Formats: sequence, C-alpha cells, structure tokens
Amino acid sequence: MEADQLRKAINRYTPNLTGKSRNQFAELCFEKTFLKGDLLLNPNQSDSWEYILLQGVARTFLLNTEGEEITLSFFEDNTILPPYVTRTKNGRSLLYCEAITNCTFARLDAKAFEALMVENLEIRDFGNTVLRQELLQKVDKEIQMASWTAKARLEQFRKDFSMLENIVPHPMIASYLGITNVSLSRLRKQL
Repeated sequence: MEADQLRKAINRYTPNLTGKSRNQFAELCFEKTFLKGDLLLNPNQSDSWEYILLQGVARTFLLNTEGEEITLSFFEDNTILPPYVTRTKNGRSLLYCEAITNCTFARLDAKAFEALMVENLEIRDFGNTVLRQELLQKVDKEIQMASWTAKARLEQFRKDFSMLENIVPHPMIASYLGITNVSLSRLRKQL
C-alpha cells in the first residue's frame, strides 16, 4: 500500500487524523489496480468494499431506459467513491463504476471499516465527513441540474474538474451535464 498517497486521500477529508488512527485505517487497505475501461462495479453485482481512488480518473454511471450511459460523478486522485451504504442495497451495487484512465485504488472491507468506526472516534468522524461531503455533492448537483443553465453547469464543471475536459470523452461530460454531445460542443466553442 502506497502510504503517502493514502495519507493524501485521508487528509483531503480529515487532515487532523492521528498517526495511530491513520495506521489502523491503512491496515485495512490494500491496493488494487484497474485498467482503463475496466468496470469496478456493476448493478446487482455483489459488492462489499469501500474504495479510495489514489491515482487516476473514474466515474460512476447508470443506463437510462434507452440504454444510454448517464454519468453521475467523476473522481480524481485522492478521492473516495460513494460510500458502501449509499451505493449498495442488500450488498449489491446500485450503479456502475468505470476506470476512465488506469486507476489505483485502496480497497477495504466495508464491514471491517464499520467495525473500526465503532471503536475509533476519529475514524467515525472521518466516515461521517465522507458521508456529509457525498450528500452535499449530490444536493449541489441536483440544484444545478434543476435550476442552472447548461452554460453555468459547464462553467462549474470546469471549476470542479479543471483538467478532466482534456482527459474524459466528451459524451461522458455531456451526460454528466444533462445535455447532448452536440450542445456541449457548441457551448465549448462559446466559452
């Protein structure tokens, strides 16, 4: 496990975690690499992990009724995928997760992490911080989709993910923004 990279990811959410708590957390983690295009998660697939993206770019998505991919979120270095409790039901994934580039993840068993949260207050605070940030991001995106113009959503995307427009296929970005790829192309020429 790349300890320095894991520390950076943890610090992004809880910078004051003590060395003891960080070590207890790291003991649960192991590295797993996924190649570009690999699916980490599939709907209805058994899933019992928490995932921390140490390096790379990934996304979560679903298929609409026409079978088209709708991107829900993007993830970059040192970010945590939606927590187990929010992305699974009865131990099965509710969504897809794809490695857009080659990705290195720290994976840890969700039940072992939950047990550590029960015994370690710092880890519990870390877990609660991750859940709060996940909720805030979802609410922000709902508000943007319901009340912002496509132009404003693209401008915010560029603020949130400054380099992704050069890495991620544009149809994925368009679906994340709730617009067509043609509309995205037009907007990009305007901005």
